[in-house]
Amino acid sequence: MEHITLLLAIVVVTALVFDFTNGFHDTANAMATTISTGALKPKTAVAMSAVLNLIGAFLSVEVAKTISGGIVNEDGLRTEVIFAALVGAILWNLLTWLVGLPSSSSHALFGGLIGAAVMSAGWSSINGGTVVTKVLLPAIAAPLVAGLAAMLATRLTYRINRNVTDEGQLKSTAKGYRAGQIASAGLVSLAHGTNDAQKTMGIITLALVTGGVLAPGSNPPMWVIVSAGVAIALGTYLGGWRIIRTMGKGLTDLQPPQGFAAQTSAATVILASSHLGFSLSTTQSCSGAVMGAGLGRKGGVVRWSTATRMFVAWGLTLPAAGLIGAGAEFLTKQGPWGITVTAILLVGGSFAIWLASRRQPVDHTNVNDTDGEGEPQGIVTAAMAAVQPPPVGGPAADLATTIPAPAPSPDDPARPPAKV
Repeated sequence: MEHITLLLAIVVVTALVFDFTNGFHDTANAMATTISTGALKPKTAVAMSAVLNLIGAFLSVEVAKTISGGIVNEDGLRTEVIFAALVGAILWNLLTWLVGLPSSSSHALFGGLIGAAVMSAGWSSINGGTVVTKVLLPAIAAPLVAGLAAMLATRLTYRINRNVTDEGQLKSTAKGYRAGQIASAGLVSLAHGTNDAQKTMGIITLALVTGGVLAPGSNPPMWVIVSAGVAIALGTYLGGWRIIRTMGKGLTDLQPPQGFAAQTSAATVILASSHLGFSLSTTQSCSGAVMGAGLGRKGGVVRWSTATRMFVAWGLTLPAAGLIGAGAEFLTKQGPWGITVTAILLVGGSFAIWLASRRQPVDHTNVNDTDGEGEPQGIVTAAMAAVQPPPVGGPAADLATTIPAPAPSPDDPARPPAKV
């Protein structure tokens, strides 16, 4: 019994560590566009997001119930399986943070849980219907719906303001969009706390059920809700600056109207899914909305090379976290020494990733810096730009850089004679 009690405590602490990594990994969901457009200073943005993440954690427990009693069968599930699942989720979160890719913390958790459960009790331990309807289908639909909504909202926004030419009106409009962007960013933060903090609540509740502390089907206790909310808020305040740079500058260049459209669309999708108990990825929703906003502005650029790497990370998250979780569960099945080795590997791997991140640190002072001249815009964006005029009011110099002047003829009298 002492071993079970100690292991349960280790699992609860590990779950809160995952919640912390979820916070700084997904800060970009709410604040990347706000920071990149200059609507808020970086430290102010993450502080605001942290507070609203904490508040959002208290708004609902529907997603927590999906995780604690839906994805895997609670009967016969061992506490060690939860520990192994968290190891897979944490290490994948840290790896994708290191390379600045906004992968899904939610899918990392689901992948780790599925992999560990299959290693422990076989495929029969997984509720396939729940995985398909509440994890896989929302994963496909969420970025598409958020992206389409953001693209339409962006086009509508620019159409409404197409006749605004007075400089004073333009400045006033831009100021209004920045204020709207701050409000919509707060809404995304609130939605993130409502959706993502619940995932940790669900995993802790599942561990308490497997340890015999709670009855199957129980709601998260209040201390679980509070601790999960505080952990994700602290992680959010730390700021996942590497992923903020990718979302704010690496994926597309956003203006305040686009940022407002992207964040409002993403928040709507996330809050609606939380109410229905769909545990979708806030990362995928926000990334889809950012790309949609980029495509919605005439002349806008989406860097498809960055987007492609992001899509690959999305596709790898479930299986990669699942493999790590399965490997960790293989060790924990060996007994106390296996659990100890797994814990050492988790701490050592996390420390190694942190050391690697120190070689090229990214923080609030350089988060908006970009290296070089940026990536090429890609075939799709180039094709769209070829048939769309540039934004209204853009400088004429942009056309000069887009359409090169014809080369002078050798017989041109204005051409200076070549030097011999």
